[in-house]
Amino acid sequence: MQSMATTLCLLKLPILPNKPRQLSSKVVPLPSISAKLNTPKEHKFLGHNINALKPASLSLTAITFPFLFEPKDALAVGGEFGILEGRTFALIHPIVLGSLFFYTLWAGYLGWQWRRVRTIQNEINELKKQVKPTPVTPDGKQVEAPPSPVELKIQQLTEDRKELLKGSYRDRHFNAGSLLLGFGVLEAVGGGLNTWFRTGKLFPGPHLFAGAAITVLWALAAALVPPMQRGSETARNLHIALNALNVLLFVWQIPTGIEIVFKVFEFTKWP
Repeated sequence: MQSMATTLCLLKLPILPNKPRQLSSKVVPLPSISAKLNTPKEHKFLGHNINALKPASLSLTAITFPFLFEPKDALAVGGEFGILEGRTFALIHPIVLGSLFFYTLWAGYLGWQWRRVRTIQNEINELKKQVKPTPVTPDGKQVEAPPSPVELKIQQLTEDRKELLKGSYRDRHFNAGSLLLGFGVLEAVGGGLNTWFRTGKLFPGPHLFAGAAITVLWALAAALVPPMQRGSETARNLHIALNALNVLLFVWQIPTGIEIVFKVFEFTKWP
């Protein structure tokens, strides 16, 4: 910067006349830049140039000042996001995800009840194949006899299925899964953004990786709904397996989530 300022200073020196002058044989050494800057004010010529140097230096400083910052300083978090960096916004993620954990269990219960509706009907169909024909008399009348154990079992399963159908578990499970997918993905992304708002970076680790895996499993399980509606038993089994793995990851993620909540209370303030 000093050399550039000196260059600008030299550009303001008076232009020498074109007429050549006879140079003296005595060589006068040119003063160094530092000598010029330290020359007393009594030397008007140098003083004039020093005064011209000051506005040039200020201009160059203003131009180069933004480039003196390092990238990490530009990304530093220090209150510019307001409440987004505070404790209130930071606690939204654990509260919502904690609620979604229990909602996941509820959605699984609804899905299991809907599965019972289908499996009971399959079981009834298999039992009907085991029912023996009703005996008849020689004149063609049916012989009255007490119901067999198989027929009693069919009656019991039929009543159970009717009760299950009243619960509308199919629609309730579909709605619960849709809400879980929507709010789960929203808050999974929101949790990462909140960490960035508070710290200016993300922290790769078990909690982050487990959360990403849970989000992917939600999406994959939802993608299996169309083949499930077409009656694919493979898609149904895979849907159940993915959601079971999702619950296990959710349980495994709880301790690390609680640890992060403690850090939130330690390093953040209200609101």
